[in-house]
Amino acid sequence: MYVNTRGLVLRETVYRETSKILTVLTAGEGKLTVSAKGVRRRGSKLAPAAQLLTFSDMTLSGTRDRWTLTEASPIEMFEGLREDLERMALGSYFAQLLEAVSDEDMPNPAILALGLNALYLLSRGKKDSRTVKAAFEMRLMTLAGFAPDLDVCRVCGRPDPQDPRLELAGGTIRCRDCRDGDPTEQTAPLCAGSLAALRHITSCPDRKVFAFTLGEEASDRLEQAAERYTLVQMDRGFSTLDYYRKCRL
Repeated sequence: MYVNTRGLVLRETVYRETSKILTVLTAGEGKLTVSAKGVRRRGSKLAPAAQLLTFSDMTLSGTRDRWTLTEASPIEMFEGLREDLERMALGSYFAQLLEAVSDEDMPNPAILALGLNALYLLSRGKKDSRTVKAAFEMRLMTLAGFAPDLDVCRVCGRPDPQDPRLELAGGTIRCRDCRDGDPTEQTAPLCAGSLAALRHITSCPDRKVFAFTLGEEASDRLEQAAERYTLVQMDRGFSTLDYYRKCRL
C-alpha cells in the first residue's frame, strides 16, 4: 500500500550505517514511525526530507505499523533554526512536545498546523521566541485536552481576579483573597496582562494564536506559567527543554 502525505519530522534515530528511523507527524495519518533507508548515504535524494524539523511531501509504502519512505520533497526546512543554536534547541523542544501529545494513526491537523506556525515564526524571527514558546505550549495543551478554565476565580467567581495565580494541576485561577493556604509551589503568579494573554491563547481562532503583545513583566509571567503548567499537565520533563535552558544562559 502506498500513501501520499505531508509530514513534519519530529525525531530521527540512526539505524545501522546508512539509514534512519523517523517519527513523522502528518495531517492525514497522525504520528507515524517511518523507515528511511539509505538516507545517510552521500547523494541520497531523500536526505533533505529526512532531517529533524523538516516538513515535506512524502510517499510511504507499507502497512499501518511498518512504513518506508520511498519518495520525498522538502516543503519547508526552517533554515533560520539551523543557523541559531538557541532557536534550534527550542524548535527541538516543540518537536518533543508534539510527539508526546500525538498518537499513532490518530490525525489531528490542528496540532500539526500549530507546530508548523510556531516553527515558522521562530525560524523567521518574526516574534519574540519567549512569546512563541508560551503561546505554543498553552495552545498545545488546549488542543491536547488539557485546557485550563480561566474565565473566573474558581472560589469567588470574579472575572477580574486581583493578583491572580494559575493552579498548575487543576488548571483554574484564584485571586488574592481566595488563595489562603494554597501551596505556592503548585501555582504560578499572573497579572492582568498575562491572564488576558492566556485567555486569548486558549480561546481565540487558530490563526490568531500568536497575535498579541505584552510588556516585559507580563511576558515573564506568561512564560513561566505556560512552561510550568505544561510540565505539570504532561507529568514529565523534556531533555530538549533542559538543553534550551542551557543555551539561554
